[in-house]
Amino acid sequence: MTRGNKYIISVALIVAIGGFLLGFDATVISGTVPFIKKYFDLTGTSGDLKLGWAVSCLGWGALGGNAVAGLLSDRFGRKRILILTAVFFAASALLSATATTFSIFVLSRIMAGVAVGGAILIAPVYIAEISPSKSRGSLVSFNQLMIVIGISASFFSNYFLLNLGDANWRWMLGVEAIPAVLYFFLLFAVPESPRWLFGKGQTERAREILTKACGGDSAEEELRNIRQSFAQKASGVSLGGLFGRRMRFIMFIALAIAFFQQITGINAIFYYLPTIFVQAGGGVNAAFKQAVLVGLVNLGMTFVAIRWVDRLGRKPLLVIGAAGMAASLLACAWAFHDSSYQITDKSYAVLEAGKVPGDLISELKASEKKVFTTDKEFTADLATRFGAERIKPHQDLLVTAGFNIRASLVLYAIIGFVASFAISLGPVMWVLLSEIFPNQYRGAAISLVGFWNSVVSATVTMIFPWELSTFGSAGTFLGYGLMAAGALVFVLIWIPETKGKTLEELEATLLREEKPRTAPASAIPKANS
Repeated sequence: MTRGNKYIISVALIVAIGGFLLGFDATVISGTVPFIKKYFDLTGTSGDLKLGWAVSCLGWGALGGNAVAGLLSDRFGRKRILILTAVFFAASALLSATATTFSIFVLSRIMAGVAVGGAILIAPVYIAEISPSKSRGSLVSFNQLMIVIGISASFFSNYFLLNLGDANWRWMLGVEAIPAVLYFFLLFAVPESPRWLFGKGQTERAREILTKACGGDSAEEELRNIRQSFAQKASGVSLGGLFGRRMRFIMFIALAIAFFQQITGINAIFYYLPTIFVQAGGGVNAAFKQAVLVGLVNLGMTFVAIRWVDRLGRKPLLVIGAAGMAASLLACAWAFHDSSYQITDKSYAVLEAGKVPGDLISELKASEKKVFTTDKEFTADLATRFGAERIKPHQDLLVTAGFNIRASLVLYAIIGFVASFAISLGPVMWVLLSEIFPNQYRGAAISLVGFWNSVVSATVTMIFPWELSTFGSAGTFLGYGLMAAGALVFVLIWIPETKGKTLEELEATLLREEKPRTAPASAIPKANS
């Protein structure tokens, strides 16, 4: 490994710690759901909506980060904005861990969302702008790798902190402050983006950084390409050009892939993963263990994506992944559709472990064993026969105890979905977004697309509890599966291949496309292997 390679890898890994914090912060909430639901008394229909708001408000906060991060990074530099996200990550972790009111808890999660919105946009942009074209895909994927490491770390952390008593959810949220503070100090060791420096007239500093990252000859070639790109900006391109004819194809690709990444339900599934596994018939401890397993699969498949994104290409990974996502989600929908609700002999052990009153358990044993297709019918019948006041405090446990489903199919389907996402829409979307925008528009354009991505993510996450209550698990997963199938069609028709091209070459090629329908996969010439 050359000195330049070591340098660029170390810089990319430091910046990608922002991805770790993003992944940890986004999914750590999954372990706290049953405990904050109890602590803040989130019950009934209004409680479902409040719970959805508590979980999804990180996404709504990310909208603010998305909206300003790109523009602020264009003005003040990528590095300064990343440092600011580290401050927000640390402050939000401490505030959420000490919150005593629902309002303060929501405020802390919105603050975390602002940090997420900044980190998810600026970290991959920074890495793309400092990386050689031949390894840019793999280096940008470091950020996605760190995101999934953060996701896995949150599942592990939640599992090991589960038995700390009533304050366990506070420890789950607060422990993030440690890596956030570390990230803050490490960022002072990385340089500013050379492309940003060039745009600010600091050509010699940009050349110095590119030389360390790429070598002398490559640095001069990169500078020539950057100079040509910025010269086009001086020829009359304005911010309004984002919505003009020449940018239409690029924005179409970016907004559509950002939509499909989230509408397939990845964040909703991650945020409620233990809850889903509990609904599939497992106990709390088993559900947390299964969440850890899913996190490990996510991590392992991200390594696969990093290995192949610059070898196989962006589009093949997207096709394989979208097909796998659709198949897995539809299998999960079928598993829930083929399930039933009935109190059986196996149910009593679950009820006894959950400390349901003995007299109620005795009456359930002596009662008629009816079979229902939905949890609503099941709980309504129990309330009619045994009294709503007696059933309500134990409703969730009764649903879990009475649920009969092929739990292994649900587990395998979720694993298949996450694995498929991890080699495709997860990392590849951010690689594409860091590549396809022209230099002069990159900050503003990626903010707009990131904002849209967060809108979809927050909406899907917020309504997930309501969807489960209204359409049931089968209907919810069926909807996600159909969206994944739509993503596959979109990728096959519209997504171009971008591997092996410099950012400036991609800019020149894509800006010539005036109509999306004239740009199939062959729009960009294949790179020489």
